Amino acid sequence: MRLAVAEVLDALADKNRRNILLKLKEGKISSGDLAIALGMTPQALSYHLAKLKKADLIYETREKNFIYYEIDLSNLDETILWITQLRGEKNNEK
Repeated sequence: MRLAVAEVLDALADKNRRNILLKLKEGKISSGDLAIALGMTPQALSYHLAKLKKADLIYETREKNFIYYEIDLSNLDETILWITQLRGEKNNEK
């Protein structure tokens, strides 16, 4: 199982990155539109997007001269599972 808990938790620790994820939850968006929507400079956005990509929480696609970003929650699901196991919660299986 590929698990990058440290990267995911590091990515989620920043409010700007959480806001980016919330915006991406609405759907695919270009980097320019994302910067405008969040009131961020392209440089600041690029920094935060790199952290989110490192944690595999987002992915990018290129169309002509534009880069679009989308949310990918599979790594987040693995992190939630790890946290649940850490808490000691068990399935209701007998």
